[in-house]
Amino acid sequence: MKKINIVRKNQDFKRVLNQRKSLGNKYLVIYYKENNINLNRYGISVSKKVGNAVTRNKIKRQIKNIIDKNQNLFKKNQDYIIIVKKAILDLKYNEIEESIKKLITINKWR
Repeated sequence: MKKINIVRKNQDFKRVLNQRKSLGNKYLVIYYKENNINLNRYGISVSKKVGNAVTRNKIKRQIKNIIDKNQNLFKKNQDYIIIVKKAILDLKYNEIEESIKKLITINKWR
């Protein structure tokens, strides 16, 4: 994931979260909002409740890798905020990938 494709500013996070368009399951919630930029941007939030810094960063790296591999599933010109829940610790990488794919393809946001 390129640095330009990351939502970093707090005001951008709030703008997407206040829109309240979301998809979710017991492992994560994805909020999304259309942007005026000609690319998708992603923000990943992992609470301290999920684990220590090593665990949180590992989950972020895995989700970034999944996003990079599955860019075609995401609608264009959107900001996405992914909120990770503690239950994700029970999953392996391929299960996290399947969970994200199902969440995106089952829900009709296209």
